[in-house]
Amino acid sequence: MLSRFLNAIIISPFFLSCALHVAAEPSHGVALFGEPDLSKSFESLPYASHGAPQGGRIVYGERGRFDSLNPFTVKGRAPSTLRTHVFESLMARNWDEPFTLYGLLAESIDIAADNRSVTFELHPDAAFSDGTPVTPDDVIFSMEILRDEGRPNFGTYYSQVETAQKTGERAVTFVFKKQERELPLILGLMPIHARHDWEGRIFADTTLVAPIASGPYRVESIDPGASITLRRRTDYWGKDLPINRGVHNFDEVTVLYFRDDTALWEAFKAGIVDLRHETDPARWLDGYDFPKAEAIKRTELPHGRATGMKGLVFNTRNPLFTDRRVRDALIHALDFEWINTALNRGAYARIHSYFGNSQLGHTGTAEGMERDLLLPFAKFLPPDTLNTAWKPPKSDGDGRNRTNLRTAARMLREVGWRIIDGVLTNEDGERFAFEILLTPSDDEKVAATFATALRRLGIAASIRLIDDSQYQTRLQTYDFDMIFRQWWLSLSPGAEQSFYFGSAGVIKEGTQNYMGADNPAIDAMIAAILSADNEESYIAAIRALDRVLTAERYVIPLWYKPVERIAWWKPFDKPDRTPLYGYRPEVWWRTVE
Repeated sequence: MLSRFLNAIIISPFFLSCALHVAAEPSHGVALFGEPDLSKSFESLPYASHGAPQGGRIVYGERGRFDSLNPFTVKGRAPSTLRTHVFESLMARNWDEPFTLYGLLAESIDIAADNRSVTFELHPDAAFSDGTPVTPDDVIFSMEILRDEGRPNFGTYYSQVETAQKTGERAVTFVFKKQERELPLILGLMPIHARHDWEGRIFADTTLVAPIASGPYRVESIDPGASITLRRRTDYWGKDLPINRGVHNFDEVTVLYFRDDTALWEAFKAGIVDLRHETDPARWLDGYDFPKAEAIKRTELPHGRATGMKGLVFNTRNPLFTDRRVRDALIHALDFEWINTALNRGAYARIHSYFGNSQLGHTGTAEGMERDLLLPFAKFLPPDTLNTAWKPPKSDGDGRNRTNLRTAARMLREVGWRIIDGVLTNEDGERFAFEILLTPSDDEKVAATFATALRRLGIAASIRLIDDSQYQTRLQTYDFDMIFRQWWLSLSPGAEQSFYFGSAGVIKEGTQNYMGADNPAIDAMIAAILSADNEESYIAAIRALDRVLTAERYVIPLWYKPVERIAWWKPFDKPDRTPLYGYRPEVWWRTVE
């Protein structure tokens, strides 16, 4: 009755926010769909050890440099550890659930029944490192400063907020411009700043002034660009919250910065860096035989994250790659099995879909809701999309890939390409030639192996290596034929899918629709994800999106890591349980020996 009344009359934003706040139901946590797994009386996160020893020091290593202590603006580079250790948000994630938040700075969250507003009630003890309380004014200030002067992603989300108002001594209410299911959770994860910390300072500028923040650590010292050390606060307001029990166990956290991975590896071997997330499978197998390596522990930790998509990306804006059958032919030309064995010692698994390794990936025949979503767009889909789940072709791994190359040659003939004097040519006499654009961090060996295979089909694929700044410019304007790229896709996909794959990105510069995806079924499936009102329809829409993206053959898929390889010097330890999202260093601790 109240909702019909509100829809029937014109009311002020303030009245709207108050009315929606009354209609909402406070909760200790919130899930994108359904109820949070952990009850209001939970003692700690399921992957944290409640009684973990506290104290000691840990040293991490990272590549690169930093020149700012503000990680929320486009200027400068700031240590990532500031966001995870120094700043806090209204709510915090449980990394054992796809997208569920529990109270941190806010002790409760109220989402209106019609998803038009959200109210956060701040914890009465929430305070910044200088002892001043966290107030609704600080929350509103954080929204305004991040929206107006922060990174573009903050503006994207905060622009969906109609008003933000103090609606109680410790309450702040955000009213949305339209119904939003995901936005309340996103707002719950936004960093909260102390308003008084920025008086007389320009937020958008780089700064080496240590921030006043509410998190468990403060900045102890920095060597600009080279190292940063954080000290755990003995006066941290939230140390006894269930969300923090068994978390943030080190008294001191130091991050050292190195020029490249070789320097970082040598620092780890020397015991200067305590823990390493190993990304080189060959090194994992053969590289840990140096003196004193017996003092190192190693483990492989499983995870349930989606594979995302990593591979060689076709730019379909190039007429060469407009035809899906051409893209399919070139996928057959890449000998994944041989490359994975020769370069990676067979350590990786191949990506089959964008949301593989999770319940969100499509499999087999499209059925039920997934099929119903796709049927109206059947004419825009490759043949048999609804009845089969595509898998990349396999070779026998001998390096010759003869069967798949014959298949590729046949596919190319069927669309009008012929080999004349060793050169693949179309009916207009144009040669099949394109460029693979790389940066120094891309895998040139994979590109070179692929280019060699294409020569057997009469295709000339050249490789161009350029610096990062040039690459970013060409990336923004889609000025390339083929690139290496990776999309990290979450277990709770939402509005960002339009930025990744929406058809607006075919022309609009600066998106991550690098392939130029332009299929109405993709836009429709993204819309279905955003409008889903229950978990079943949400998962069906994601699987349908995954099915279309995979069937379109936009990317030659490469590999993902089904496990994370972690090496560390004694005496450090970890909980026995690994959460859904994998390795979480904040729940490790230093043992007493």
